[in-house]
Amino acid sequence: MADPPPPFDPDQDGPTYTYVRVADHIAARIAAGELRPGARLPAERDLATEYGVAYLTIRRAAQELRERGLVMTVVGRGTYIAENALEALAGDDGQDDAEE
Repeated sequence: MADPPPPFDPDQDGPTYTYVRVADHIAARIAAGELRPGARLPAERDLATEYGVAYLTIRRAAQELRERGLVMTVVGRGTYIAENALEALAGDDGQDDAEE
């Protein structure tokens, strides 16, 4: 397992959007084993408070995580770490080049 990521800094300037940085941080928490497959993510408003960002930023980060295959959302129940999240993280490198 990877080392836990450093604390998230919502005020950090960088070339990426805040929602991408939040999604990357949550992905790092999954890789480190802090968030395990099948576990429910905290409510979006709670995550917004934890990360010091707007609720809609968390919503967009969750969408990004769904697109990466790291989480799945069940309407009325919440957002969960995908059972295959660790495989999805491992497959990030060079996945698009596999067809060559």
